[in-house]
Amino acid sequence: MKLRIALLALILVAGYSCKQETTSSLADYQGDENYTVIIGENKVGYLKTHTVGDTIHIDYDFKNNGRGPTMKETLVLNAEGYPIDWQITGNTTFGNAVDEHFSLEGQNATWTDATGSGSATVTDPQLYVNQFGSPYSAVLAARLLLEAPENSLSVLPAGNLKLTKMEDLVIPKFSGEGELALTTYALSGADLNPSYFILDGENRFFAAISPRYIVIREGYENVEKDMRELAENYSASRYETLQKQYAHNYDKKVRIQNVHVFDSKNMTVSNLFSVVVEGDKIAAIEAANATGENEVVIEGNGGTLVPGLYEMHAHSGDNGALLNVLAGVTSFRDMGNDTEVLANLIDKINNGVLAGPRITRLGFIEGKSPFNSNNGILVESEEEALAAVDTYDSLGFYGVKLYNSMNGDWAPAIVKKAHEKGLFVTGHVPAFSNANAMLNAGFDEMTHINQTMLGWVLEPDEDTRTLLRLTAMKRFPELDLNSPKVQETLGLFVANNTAMDPTLAIHERLMLSRNGEVALGAKDYIDHMPPNEQRGLKVALAQIADAEEDKAYREAYAKIVETLKMMKDKGIFLVAGTDLGGAFNLHRELELYVDQLGFTNGEILKRATYDMAQYLGQKDLGTIEPGKLADFFLVPGNPMEDIKAIKTIGMVSKGGTFYYPSEVYPEFGITPFTEKPAVKE
Repeated sequence: MKLRIALLALILVAGYSCKQETTSSLADYQGDENYTVIIGENKVGYLKTHTVGDTIHIDYDFKNNGRGPTMKETLVLNAEGYPIDWQITGNTTFGNAVDEHFSLEGQNATWTDATGSGSATVTDPQLYVNQFGSPYSAVLAARLLLEAPENSLSVLPAGNLKLTKMEDLVIPKFSGEGELALTTYALSGADLNPSYFILDGENRFFAAISPRYIVIREGYENVEKDMRELAENYSASRYETLQKQYAHNYDKKVRIQNVHVFDSKNMTVSNLFSVVVEGDKIAAIEAANATGENEVVIEGNGGTLVPGLYEMHAHSGDNGALLNVLAGVTSFRDMGNDTEVLANLIDKINNGVLAGPRITRLGFIEGKSPFNSNNGILVESEEEALAAVDTYDSLGFYGVKLYNSMNGDWAPAIVKKAHEKGLFVTGHVPAFSNANAMLNAGFDEMTHINQTMLGWVLEPDEDTRTLLRLTAMKRFPELDLNSPKVQETLGLFVANNTAMDPTLAIHERLMLSRNGEVALGAKDYIDHMPPNEQRGLKVALAQIADAEEDKAYREAYAKIVETLKMMKDKGIFLVAGTDLGGAFNLHRELELYVDQLGFTNGEILKRATYDMAQYLGQKDLGTIEPGKLADFFLVPGNPMEDIKAIKTIGMVSKGGTFYYPSEVYPEFGITPFTEKPAVKE
């Protein structure tokens, strides 16, 4: 699972003409400060700072699921608190090398990051949003934003940044003597969502917070859960407000007039009709210009209604829930999460407090190791793994997902017990095992195509709990897909009727994205994104060291596509999910199935709607028919003619609650893709 750090790291620049002082802006902050990185209540790394004179040295490192960033920063500040020299080196979560530089000489600000180089003439104070820095530098931004008009300043490379005070609170000092006054803040404007952090009464950095991730001052680890819950509450409050403002729950029937309907069973598009919704269900499909009494009428303008899409490899959270609905993704299969957080999210979605997809839960079972993912239930024995199956069954989960650090020898017993309870089983291939063993154990589905293919290129003692499970894909070009070892594995898929969840879009992002180039899957929407999001879509995930490695990754991706085409030809069922958060990325996943795997537009739309509803046993979803739940979206074009049409959505219904993306996207800094249809209430 890709971990996205919740807090932007910032570096600040100012004009040469600013008033000069002799006292250092860091005079009150000399010495060392130490912080602990915690994910899911487990200590996974550290952040350390050493301030001497006008210079701050930062050392930031954490590892979760066998991967994580390693960063070293050096910041030199002027008397007003603006860096005049800043360097950051290290590597990102997936191993991309970082060598970022900023300098200010006179009025000339220059910087180099993974997307290239930039410069600006600075005459007034401005903030520069860095690309890869640690959360610590947010404190530097806060000290200046607190003094800025309306706590907002323009930023480089583009846009504006705003600081919002959330609340004051007091906690006991770790020494046990007295109390520590804290203030929480939200930083917004550069990205899709705000990030949250905490300062103490002296404006010293105390913590960067998100629902699962926290960087907290050493000595205060005992309150980290309370601090993370603050971020969860702030995020929930933001989305609850958006739901109240933009969710349209009409108190009468709703008629969508003059629309074609995609028949997801038969892969056809109808003539013009009108679709009537009453409550949370589709009540009728009538003549295009039919009318009724006391109805809300939405003008379809000859567009196409498509059943809501399924994202089959999701890790749900507040931040992505509404954005997925706006993208027509009305159903999720959650592949592993914090059980309590997920239960709260589902409850809020079901009660209409938050917008979000319908969520089918898989319980995450992971073994304890130096490389384990801090997610779901961690086990140290077969007995504990079997108990985890009982736990997920008692909580009403649909199935379980096994992960990298779990002992593969336990898989047969786990699968047997899960199947006895009627639970679905999927997952990664545990380290030091292979896909054949999991197929023989009885997996219903294999997750990530690389997890299967690694069994054809790795030696038995090679450890896939590390980034090797990604970097070893460079060996794929040498594979002979007609070799006995490959055909044996594919034969087991066919014999056992095991499905494949390949997550093709994340493999494209990992293997084909390059620093400074727009990610292939983002080309159709990058111009609609806020500035820092655009920047992030021009960065490679993996380290591409040289031309030889570039060639190896490109050929490896081609081999993945060739493998999936062979699977498709053999009748192995492919499940469309992204592990990239869904929304626009799911649109890309479906597009890849058409462009590279040979699905027709109708076949992939059927697969992402009707087929997935059948696969999960959800008979009231997947089609637009009377009596079915009203999950569908409206596009101006015809996706049977152009699959990209699903990217321009004018209206979404999720269970009879209507959303108009053009109303909501500006709240995220996103430029809408199409206009809101005419609505007569």
